[in-house]
Amino acid sequence: MDSSYWADPVVFIVDSLASLYILALLLRFLLQWCAAPYYNPISQFLVKITHPPLRFLRRWVPPIGKIDSASLLLMLVLQALANFFIVQLQGMAIGIGALVVLSTADLVSLLLNVLVFAVFARALLSWVNPGGGGAASAILISLTEPLLTVARKIIPDFGGMDFSPLAVLFFLQLGKMVVLPPLHALAKLLG
Repeated sequence: MDSSYWADPVVFIVDSLASLYILALLLRFLLQWCAAPYYNPISQFLVKITHPPLRFLRRWVPPIGKIDSASLLLMLVLQALANFFIVQLQGMAIGIGALVVLSTADLVSLLLNVLVFAVFARALLSWVNPGGGGAASAILISLTEPLLTVARKIIPDFGGMDFSPLAVLFFLQLGKMVVLPPLHALAKLLG
């Protein structure tokens, strides 16, 4: 067996572990930004697993207003490191500019995917268990309510039918189509 035999499993492990931790950081960032309940068990879990590196990083990276810049920086660095190792394991090279743009595109894609999932899950929960509580429901409401509120202001009332989740999902998918291809093209250009 040659070394390329092990490349795919190692890429899978690196990508999976990095993606899960970056997802935890992103969720913590979003929940902090939208003022989700801090003592929610899901919030507490995310705080506990992301606190050690953030506590260290916040000594040198202060927040910018309501934005936790230490979380953003850590997500970008981890995504860049994961992308760098994956590219190296695949036997390719990448420039620093392309790495930063590609990592930014990956983070934007993850953000949009999280929001799509959250809106879809909240709409599904409203049909299955309307008015139901719970830790997951509270988190979904905190994540999606800012987007749904904007959509409700734009979309007229259709006699009790709330089309705001559909509109938000439409614009999030449109955002993926508009924002991500130019970032990927720029990463290739900087290659």
